[in-house]
Amino acid sequence: MSEEIYQKLAQAVIDGEADVARALAKQALEFGLEPLECINEGLTKGIHRVGELFADGECYIPELVLSADAMKAALSVLEPAMLGGKQREIVGKVVLGTVQGDLHEIGKNLVGTMLTANGFHVIDIGVNKPASEFIKAIKENDATIVGASALLTTTMMEQEKLIDAIKAAGLREQVKVMVGGAPVNQDYANKIGADGYAENAISAVRLAFRLADAPK
Repeated sequence: MSEEIYQKLAQAVIDGEADVARALAKQALEFGLEPLECINEGLTKGIHRVGELFADGECYIPELVLSADAMKAALSVLEPAMLGGKQREIVGKVVLGTVQGDLHEIGKNLVGTMLTANGFHVIDIGVNKPASEFIKAIKENDATIVGASALLTTTMMEQEKLIDAIKAAGLREQVKVMVGGAPVNQDYANKIGADGYAENAISAVRLAFRLADAPK
């Protein structure tokens, strides 16, 4: 019974069916299954499969969003039910934001959703944020990864300013910086001293795992 539920949870995530995923999560609890096992053996396997499909060009951003929403729907049922000290393992803490002067957030939001679905604790500070806001969030949450998005060529330089500010605050040894956005590429990331570049939400998850030294 448990394996069947796990497989159905994974498939609900792959299919992007939030209502089905939520109902299966409730059913799993009624059957007495461990919430953490449902997450690890069902939801996580499903979202990893979605990542593989996306990387292979077999699904696209709309499907990706639906799958992430399905996982969040099931998590909203399972996470509150975890008792006895059994908590979902947090892979790492990520401060995520769009740099100063830039109001774009769709890409950032999708990255945040996918990171959360893959076990990261995401602190999303929003859009149009100066370096000082990123640094404040790093300190308050003891974060070890920062994701900075820039969707305009005119705001790209804010990513470099952020890295300089992190250095000036004495946090560069603690924090890995990943950058992304339409005008950004790997060469630019290398030039400004970022630790990595992600072109989409799936590559951002993979990069975050590498930066967190966590197994994928």
